[in-house]
This record gives sequence, C-alpha cells and structure tokens, in this order.
Amino acid sequence: MLRSCFFIYLMCWVGSDAEKKCPEFTDLSLGNALTGTDLKVQLLLYTRQNQNCSENLSEHNVTASSSLNTTKKTVFVIHGYRPTGSPPVWLNDIKELLLALEDFNLIIVDWNRGATTVIYPTAAHNTKKVACILKKRIDQMLADGASLDSIYMIGVSLGAHIAGFVGQMYNGKLGRITGLDPAGPLFTGKPPDERLDHTDAQFVDVIHTDIDAFGFRKPLGNIDFYPNGGADQPGCPQTIFSGSKYFKCDHQRSVYLFLSSLKRNCNITTYPCDSYSNFKKGKCANCEDFHPASCPVLGYYADLWKKQLRKKNPPETTAYLDTLEQEPYCMYNYFIEIITWNKSVRRGLIKIKITDYSGNTIDSHMKCEPTTFLQYRQASILVGFNQDFDKISRISLTFSTKSLIGPKYKLRIIRMRLRSITNPARLHLCRYDFVLPENIEVTFKPIPCQKKGITASEKEPLLT
Repeated sequence: MLRSCFFIYLMCWVGSDAEKKCPEFTDLSLGNALTGTDLKVQLLLYTRQNQNCSENLSEHNVTASSSLNTTKKTVFVIHGYRPTGSPPVWLNDIKELLLALEDFNLIIVDWNRGATTVIYPTAAHNTKKVACILKKRIDQMLADGASLDSIYMIGVSLGAHIAGFVGQMYNGKLGRITGLDPAGPLFTGKPPDERLDHTDAQFVDVIHTDIDAFGFRKPLGNIDFYPNGGADQPGCPQTIFSGSKYFKCDHQRSVYLFLSSLKRNCNITTYPCDSYSNFKKGKCANCEDFHPASCPVLGYYADLWKKQLRKKNPPETTAYLDTLEQEPYCMYNYFIEIITWNKSVRRGLIKIKITDYSGNTIDSHMKCEPTTFLQYRQASILVGFNQDFDKISRISLTFSTKSLIGPKYKLRIIRMRLRSITNPARLHLCRYDFVLPENIEVTFKPIPCQKKGITASEKEPLLT
C-alpha cells in the first residue's frame, strides 16, 4: 500500500515539474513572415538567480515578479526586424555575458510578433507601439522604486529607435541608450523625434557598421563609433553569391563588436576624428587634441569616456577605428613617422613587420593608403597589428609604389620613429640615416629615440 502511494506521488511530482516550462523567446518561421504577425510583446526577465529560466513579466503588474528587484540596475535588450521569424542568434550570448558582468535585472524585449514580416514598413511602423508598451511597464517599475538613472537600453537596428522613442517619453532622463547599427531605411532624413537622438538619454552611444545599406549613416548619439569607416566590415562577403550572409554580415557586426567588449579580451580603442579619411591619414590619433580624456573604447564601457570628461552633457563626437575580421577584433595601433631628404616627391606604400626578442614576427593588418613623402617633412602612417609586443627587437620596412613599369625609386630616410598609440607611455623606437630601395625589405634593430644628436650605436648595419 505504501509503495503504491509513493509511486502515485512520484508520478504526480514528475508530471507537475514537466508542466512547469520556462518562457522562451518567440520562435516563428518564414511562413509567419509571409502571412504577417500581429504585434505582441513579452518581457523576459533574467537575473543571476534565474539566468537559465526567464520569468515573463506580467503586463498587468510588472512588479509582482518574484525576481525583479527595482533597487538594481535594469538593462533592456531590444532586437530589430526579423524577416524570417527566427530568434536572434546572439541572444543567448548577450544574456550570459551581461549577467556575468553585473548583478542586475536583464529584460529581453521580445516583439518578434510584429517584427516578423516580409513587409519592412510594417515592422518599422510597430516600433512606436512597442515603445508605448515599454513605457507602461517602466512606469510600473518607477512606482515600485526604480529610477530612470538606473535604466539602460541596448537596441539593435529597429530596436535602437524603439529605445530612442522610450527615452523621448521620459524627456531624455534614461540613464543610457546603446544603439547597435540603428536602422536606416524609413528613418534616414527624419527629424530627431522620429528616430534615435542624442537627447533621448543621459548618454547615447552608437556603433555604425552598415551605413551603405541597412544602417543609419549620420551621427545619432553623444558618441558615434564607425568601425572600418562604418561600411564594409573585414571578413564579410563582398558579393551577393555568398547568400544571406552578404545582406546581414555588416549589419550584425555591431552586435558582435559589442559582445566582444563584454568579454574584455582587450579594449577596442577608438579615436575621435571628423572623418575616416583623416583617421586613416593619421591625423586623429592623439585623443587629447580633441577632449581632455583618454581614447574612448567601443562597447559596454563606452560610458567611461563620459565620466572622464566630467560633463553632464558630453559633446557630440564621432570616433573611428579599424578592426580585425574576427574576435577579439582589437588592433594595436602604432604610428610610423618618417622624414626623408629626397629632393623629388615620392609617393607609395610602407609595409611594416615587427619582431620580438623571442623571434615572433607579425605584419600590420591595417590597410594603409599611399603616403606622400616631401623633403624634410614628416609623414605619419597609422598601422595596426593583431597583437602587441612589449619589447621589439627588429623592425622590417618595405617601400612600394605599386608601379609595374618605369624606374624603381628609393626613400632616403633621415629618421624613422615608431610609437605606440594604444600604449602611449611606451618607449619610442627610432632609426636614423638609411635608405629604403623599392620592393626590397630592409630589417634593422631599432633604438630608443634621441632628442638630439646621433650616437654611434644608431648607425649599426642594416639587416637586409
């Protein structure tokens, strides 16, 4: 008898546990996109206490949640247009990485019903409706003790504009908004109240990675980051024959750059500048020339730049950088500064390799533009490497005009200086009085730069 009762109890317990399901992000299909979906929003709450099983916040009483703590910071993650209906591939990563950093309320805003449609204008039209729904839920949180200062919204594509609309409803008093490649189509050319704007929160940072297609070209935030100029991202397909990746790779890169910043493998350093062209020409690598703060970093820790400025309303700034094609994306940047004494103007490319004392050698990964060398004028070339050496034992330079016909030229160099931009306190390395024949690699041992004069050691033989 006792055994029978225990068996019945066990079956009931297993059955009740099986019935308990974790709310999940809405998973739809291309069929749903073809027929269209009516807008429905659910807020999926994750915390460190329930990071593997979300809690669906009730639309009638958000603060009735057992997991929501309104005294903590609250982060909203808002996705964008979903033409196929599938959940964003990056959703689980951003949840795990954010909760690993801080103990806060993480709310995934699921508006897949409303974003899933082949008719993009329908999804774009729904953005203001989603914002109104979020406003009602946040009002409930505020009534239960939350503060606008502690609310941080991360919006992707159309989600960036949703965050902006919510911020407008609170007169820009939200703590922070991060826009990850805000959508361009149907928003470009619109006034500030019809899109994300720098007045929508106390701090608005934006990453632009697809300004020539699905992204928004012009600045929208207090600081706007343009990796690789904001258009074609390294490693992304260049032709339509690559399939769907051709359409979404550049647009999604903003998300993956943000995710990389959460992992803290390296700081993705950026440089305030008025254009990508001037950045590539090496005109903007000294951050103190623009603001009395260190170089801003892209991603989650971008707000440190605002704190360093110590200004309530940080200036509208554009910042540029080049990245690698895969994680951790960071480049370690250097300036090569060359003074020549050729009487005639020379124009060409400089290729550089550096070697450490263990014999490890790396090439520059940054695509450099041709440099013009004028007599007794310093030419500055910005280069980047995929790793950094604390101590450099050898430097190799190759000069090329890329000309297939005609005479070969030489660069007669008075001084070459290599200085780290990523680590500006590092020792500057120099070499004096040598020649670079075209298309011939010249290797030498650099020495610490001297302010005046040239010592005998500075004229050690070149290793060609």
